[in-house]
Amino acid sequence: MRKNFGPKPFIYPQPVLIAATYGEDGTPDAMNIAYGGIINSNRLQINIGVRHKTSDNIKLRKAFTIGIADEEHLISADYVGIVSGHDETNKIEKSGFQLVKSEFVDAPIIENLPISLECKVEEINQYDQTLRIAAEIVNVSVDEKILDENGNISPEKLNVISYDPCNHFYLKVTGKAGTAFKDGETLK
Repeated sequence: MRKNFGPKPFIYPQPVLIAATYGEDGTPDAMNIAYGGIINSNRLQINIGVRHKTSDNIKLRKAFTIGIADEEHLISADYVGIVSGHDETNKIEKSGFQLVKSEFVDAPIIENLPISLECKVEEINQYDQTLRIAAEIVNVSVDEKILDENGNISPEKLNVISYDPCNHFYLKVTGKAGTAFKDGETLK
């Protein structure tokens, strides 16, 4: 037996993505992006409302970074999603996030978050009150403390969180479940 929910954004796990931008005067801003993901090997897409400060900044600067939120920074990540940069001038300071200028794009990197994707806008489309933004990933910077002995990202050290759109929870995403491009070989 199955239950129908109708059209809902129930993708699991849904990453908690934090977009960081600069405004017209160089003031940094950050926001929790509810909908976003990879669209090919070096591109991503985010969808945000047109009224956000981050939307204005992206349209102006044609660049942004995406930080991947972890459990350690859950409260800060949630805060930047519930407070508008239009209303709170000290939003970044109150969040506790530390920002530095990206070497590759005209946007800040949130140093506290373990992974940052540095992006240049390629396309912006407006649908009703939502912007769909496609961007090229020009660099990914990773905090070395989440790397394993082989220099790869360690999911156990990363402690990434996911958003549960049905219950409005943040979930922990940890542990290996299998090996990609190998486990299915048993069915050949």
